[in-house]
Amino acid sequence: MRRERFVSVDVETAGPTPGDYAMISIGACLVDDPARGFYVELKPDRDAVIDSALAVSGLSMEELAAHGTEAGQAMREFAQWVRDVVPSSTHRAVFVGFNAVFDWMFVNEYFVRYGIENPFGHGGLDIKSYYVGMMGSTWEQTSMRHLSPKYLTGRPLSHNALGDARDQAELFRRISEDAAALRAASVQATEAS
Repeated sequence: MRRERFVSVDVETAGPTPGDYAMISIGACLVDDPARGFYVELKPDRDAVIDSALAVSGLSMEELAAHGTEAGQAMREFAQWVRDVVPSSTHRAVFVGFNAVFDWMFVNEYFVRYGIENPFGHGGLDIKSYYVGMMGSTWEQTSMRHLSPKYLTGRPLSHNALGDARDQAELFRRISEDAAALRAASVQATEAS
């Protein structure tokens, strides 16, 4: 059985759905070694834009059209980076995202669109859902408004895809540490009774 290696992934986009709007940047890092990162800005392959979505990243469609990496090439580079940092002979790459359903749908759609095998397979781990399950919280308590003060010293996400991937990696590590402490306390309480 291959060991799992968690890869934090974040994307920035020009809108809410990959069929209509371009993915404009991808950032990723290993959860246990965030210095090992990947970042690419994509040449838009869709023209539609929702200004408020684009404003989040601060990226320009015109600049990306002139200087971005062609989307298919960007996805090939991303897949190769994942294979390089998570050798499939010994490990399985696990996609980790903060609201993974959003980032996942863009990444998977782009792998499919450009005929590239998705190195993550067909699933991912959502940090928000993990937090609800491990900590018994409500969904509302999974927003950055609640989690950043507890785990990221209150700093907001930068909305640079690589910066956010690194913050997500820290968030996941720290939640996992809290979850492990809760499990250990529960075991001790059970043994004491």
